[in-house]
Amino acid sequence: MSLRHIQPMRRIFSRLAVMVLACASLASASATLLLEEPYGKLGLFTATGHAAVYLSGVCADTPLVLRRCAPGETGVVISRYDGVGGYDWIAIPLIPYLYAVERPEAVPLFADAKMVAFLRDRYRREYLEDIAPDVKNGETPGGNWYELVGSSYDRTIYGFEMETTPKQDEALIRKLNSSPNESHFHLVTNNCADFAKDVLNLYFPKTLHRSVIADAGITTPKQMAKLLTKYSGRHPELRFSRLVIAQVPGGMPRSTTVHGVVESFFKSKKYIVPSAVFSPIFAGCVAAVYIGTGAGHFDPARDAMVFVVGSDPEPPLGREDRRAYQEELKHFLAGAYPETSGRNVDRAWERLQSRARADVDGQGRPVLEMQVGGNPVQVGASADNILSGSAPPQLVRQLLEARLQSELHRGSPNGISEAEVARDWKLLRQTMADTDSRLTARTAQRSESIRGNQP
Repeated sequence: MSLRHIQPMRRIFSRLAVMVLACASLASASATLLLEEPYGKLGLFTATGHAAVYLSGVCADTPLVLRRCAPGETGVVISRYDGVGGYDWIAIPLIPYLYAVERPEAVPLFADAKMVAFLRDRYRREYLEDIAPDVKNGETPGGNWYELVGSSYDRTIYGFEMETTPKQDEALIRKLNSSPNESHFHLVTNNCADFAKDVLNLYFPKTLHRSVIADAGITTPKQMAKLLTKYSGRHPELRFSRLVIAQVPGGMPRSTTVHGVVESFFKSKKYIVPSAVFSPIFAGCVAAVYIGTGAGHFDPARDAMVFVVGSDPEPPLGREDRRAYQEELKHFLAGAYPETSGRNVDRAWERLQSRARADVDGQGRPVLEMQVGGNPVQVGASADNILSGSAPPQLVRQLLEARLQSELHRGSPNGISEAEVARDWKLLRQTMADTDSRLTARTAQRSESIRGNQP
């Protein structure tokens, strides 16, 4: 059966799955453990990533005062942060936590460091001045406050969602609102995963605990995810689902696989190789613990639906479909850029975007202000406004080409949904000028040939 016949069937089953999931989501609130991949320079403990808790039925009057959500509100992400205003936890609405914008329509298609810094600081000035105030000269402060917003620019996130009740939400609100919110962060004994453990144990008592063997007694995000998944298997009456929230395509460094403590040690050459040389017995013990505990067997992306901002979760793009889209993009770019065969268009756009100035339009959606031929132009940077800027179609097309190349060629396909790829392709075709009609026809013929040859 060819891909062109398989795809409609997959769409039907995907829609049914989404409808079931959406109906279930309306039935009750939920608590979701967010397992966030590590990024940046990795040490033994930073390779364990970050943990936070998303509560769909809990909202906030301020980042420090919780309440029950009103109809239409989407809940908050609560986490422990190190050195942010002296507070132990801070609550941020879901979309700002992930993307540093207030609405799904404002999420950028392709983000670099300048765009991310602009969006984060804009949100800080609007909502977080009391927590992270300007420095004396009115400029952006340093510190870890940036971790409060825009987490999806830095890393891929996995969600483990468990059904909860309004009564449980109310108990958590009372506890956190009545307790001193003062920082006592400690990397080894009181870290972000410890906070997630304590919150989720209020909902599911005595479920989560640290591992003395696999993590040397340190609470890790991966251990929390494993235990919550096991708990769901013992309680099938509670709705449980898994999500993957993909890192936004762009120029930000890509995050890496999350590990436990012993797993980090075992898989890091800078730790295990010297240990094997100077203390083979110790290295052998590490290997025995790693193999005996099955530390590397837990895959956070297994059976996960893809989080689609502003929409319902969707199944990940299938391998065959992904290969077909990759071939289609390859032939399209080879026709558009014959001198380079379309290689690394995302890197070319990244360099171009680095010279632009980030701003927002009248509806708060991100834009890029550039110079073309000595004239200022504005490129819409989100799917909602990319076709409404003043930039020439060729420039808009470059942004979409970079987006598609980045999302289709990332290391893991688990965070890609067919709906988003199809939307990006549709936008790309809408940028085609009349002079590109031959290229469009040629690409369409190649695409049909590719799809027809799929098994």
